[in-house]
Amino acid sequence: DDALHLIAQKADGAMRDALSIFDRVVSFSGNTLTRQAVSENLNVLDYAVYFELTDLILRNDIPNLLVRFNEILAKGFDGHHFIAGVASHFRDLLVSKSEGTVGLLEVGSEVRQMYLDQSAKTQSDFLIRAIELANQCDLQYKSSRNQRLLVELCLMQLASLGTTSEKKKPEGFILPPSRIKFEQPTQAVNGSNNTEPEPELVMKESSTSATPAPVQKKMEQAPAPQKELSTPKDPEVAPLIEGKSRRASALSLKSIQQKRKLEQVQRLQQNKEEQPEEDFSEEQMLEAWNAYTKRLEGSGKYNLHSHLSMGTPRLEGHLIHLVFPNDTIKVEVERAKSDLLRHMRKQLRNHKVDLSIEVNEAEQKRYAYTAREKYELLKERNPLIEELRKTFDLEI
Repeated sequence: DDALHLIAQKADGAMRDALSIFDRVVSFSGNTLTRQAVSENLNVLDYAVYFELTDLILRNDIPNLLVRFNEILAKGFDGHHFIAGVASHFRDLLVSKSEGTVGLLEVGSEVRQMYLDQSAKTQSDFLIRAIELANQCDLQYKSSRNQRLLVELCLMQLASLGTTSEKKKPEGFILPPSRIKFEQPTQAVNGSNNTEPEPELVMKESSTSATPAPVQKKMEQAPAPQKELSTPKDPEVAPLIEGKSRRASALSLKSIQQKRKLEQVQRLQQNKEEQPEEDFSEEQMLEAWNAYTKRLEGSGKYNLHSHLSMGTPRLEGHLIHLVFPNDTIKVEVERAKSDLLRHMRKQLRNHKVDLSIEVNEAEQKRYAYTAREKYELLKERNPLIEELRKTFDLEI
């Protein structure tokens, strides 16, 4: 009966949907249907989950209540459906408190008895207030930016309704942490060996002691014994000491940063010593240059290959001069400058090699880009092309 009621609720009054759901569940679970099997196949929360959550709410167990809600979300259930189910559960508990309204429960006999047992543990005022909180959370869910926090806040407010010490609770009252039983952490914390008592405990003990007041004041002002700080011999660790009574840890952030800077300086010095400065000729420069352009063509970078193959680079000492007709080409070549320099310096075995990229608009006349420019260039080389175009009435 409980399984059939669950199917009927899922179908929401549609007979065809109920029959199709029934056939689907039978195909997965067999001829014997249980409430748990139907809940798993339909991916809905079982009644037992809401009964368990209600027990946690009645015990004001906020930590375990939040943990249980996190487990429900981890299984893929929607928070909106969850809080709507909580409101329906409290409504069914309120209905179960009166014999005249028990018939409004749309559940099987087993779940009905579970509602009757749990409703006996609750009060009507509590259930009415719980329904209001859950319904308010349901209405605000879609407009909330932090929907999970909204549901968690509602659960904490529900768990705080069962407290009877406050006669008049403010709106949205939540049980303070002092009223919640948490596991006390151990005194020995990892990495800490501080055993000094708190100031309040010292004051309390001194007030009950028979020692005269002046002596007590001296005892309270007496500083704790400190170990002598040894002066570090390592120059890297020496700058890490801050103050006279505290020594920086060997694993502190400043210590690590300074060691990294020292390693970088040493690496730069080592690289500087290893960087070659061999002499090379212009032929060797052109050979390395052509090898780079071929590599660009092989990797599919045709635009850059065309720009670098446009003219012949000119060598002046360790400086390679490049001249382009416009700024657009210059910008594209400058983007690849670092990779080009790395290749040239490695091939020529000289780290002083550098590039000089210039723009000369007069160079633009040497290159033809549009169809008209290409035709004019061809006409300069062979004037008969113009006669051919006129004879056949061709267009450019």
